Amino acid sequence: MTHNLFPNRLPKTIANHLLDTGQGHILDHFSVLDERQKDRFISQLRKIDFSLLAEMRQRILGKQNNPHAQCVTPLAPDNNTFDLATAETPACLRLRDPTNHIPPAEAIQQGDAVVRSGKVGAILVAGGQGSRLGFNGPKGLFKIGPVSQASLFEILCGKIIAITNRYGTSLPLAIMTSSATDEDTKQYFQENHFFGLPSNKVFFFCQKDLPALHEREGTLLLSDMGQLAMAPDGHGGLLGSLSETDGLDWFSKQGVEHIVSFQVDNPLAIPFDSEFLGYHVLTESCFTPQVIQKVHPSDRVGVVVESQGITRVVEYSDLPEDIASMRLPNGRLVFHAGSIAVHAFQRKFLERMAQQDNTLPLHMAHKSVPFIDSEGALVSPKKPNAYKFERFLFDLMPHAGTVTAVEIDAKQGFAPLKNTAGASSDTAEHVRFAMVSHAREMLRSAGVQIAENIDVELAAHSIIDADDISRFIQSGSTIVTPTVIGSS
Repeated sequence: MTHNLFPNRLPKTIANHLLDTGQGHILDHFSVLDERQKDRFISQLRKIDFSLLAEMRQRILGKQNNPHAQCVTPLAPDNNTFDLATAETPACLRLRDPTNHIPPAEAIQQGDAVVRSGKVGAILVAGGQGSRLGFNGPKGLFKIGPVSQASLFEILCGKIIAITNRYGTSLPLAIMTSSATDEDTKQYFQENHFFGLPSNKVFFFCQKDLPALHEREGTLLLSDMGQLAMAPDGHGGLLGSLSETDGLDWFSKQGVEHIVSFQVDNPLAIPFDSEFLGYHVLTESCFTPQVIQKVHPSDRVGVVVESQGITRVVEYSDLPEDIASMRLPNGRLVFHAGSIAVHAFQRKFLERMAQQDNTLPLHMAHKSVPFIDSEGALVSPKKPNAYKFERFLFDLMPHAGTVTAVEIDAKQGFAPLKNTAGASSDTAEHVRFAMVSHAREMLRSAGVQIAENIDVELAAHSIIDADDISRFIQSGSTIVTPTVIGSS
């Protein structure tokens, strides 16, 4: 088909890039687009990094030549391949464990102090959509409160309200959206008055998109006749997008020295736990991940491992089954430190990494991607036909001078919402059950009884730990109806 490369509509530089790299097919339908569609398509093409596109394509072609190659580039700072044969789980500090080399009380005191000083900020990773949950819209809008029906955003922002009220300080929050969730997320916050957060303490920034490429040729795909098939660049896109939007400067100007990051799909997340933050500060850690004990080899969490002085996360999909199944004499998995995407960073470490090129490697995922064929028809493949690319934030770990892994109890801080109803794990039902179980346990520790089969919930904006419960219900009380403690 002849391409209509009108100089006043399609810049020659873009057209030449496409043709020179064998991507001219995406212009097959350019002539049938209306003016608005052409403008939008050209705007999308202007954002393509053709050098990166060439690297992505080369990765796919290399995969064809070596089908068993890992779907990730080397992570070590010296570009040496990480060797799992010599790897082990690094020593972890454990929350509330008196045998830690730093006493928990000392860590809590330090954590309290750093929060009270206003030196802690947060990043909420919220670029995901609710499509896998059967929900139309940003995942953060999903109503997950077992009694309150509060949304994920409301619950997670409530945790910040509770922290600022307890410590009498501010805690700046940056929220990473995606092109698919940005507008709806901002509107939702405005409509709900930022859930009580000062609007000048909330900073929105949008992660980038990367094109999906054909599984064999490495060619661009069209999702519509005038639109490339794109996907968010992963939570690792946080670093570049935050830096490019001056988000790191925003944190710096407010006196933030330590930044925690957490995911929008985990309503039990405890990124502001004082003991956790205390260990981060006292060990002078550049990167402090929270981990949980991985019990089953098939658990879908990556693991924190260490080899030859380098610490990193190995994704569960990159961990061979025989290695994932290895156990210690005590029955624990050899690689048991499951990564849950809750991290604490030194701000200066993030700034240093943001100044370096290609700090985070690209990961490839084989996916089914609908596309427009040469005749203009939409094809919805039933099996994977393309590769999507993304970056992971935990890949900063090998560059960190000091990494301190802190193990938490999954029942107290990890209930990810991933799957639609009926799945074996990580559904809304599973998450609500975890939230109710956690609330019941905390209430019992405060001397409150709950009638059998009664749902209870702790208001995130009011209750951080058991110490707060007595302000809302007396010890010795019994709850006999579904209740949100701390809602008033």
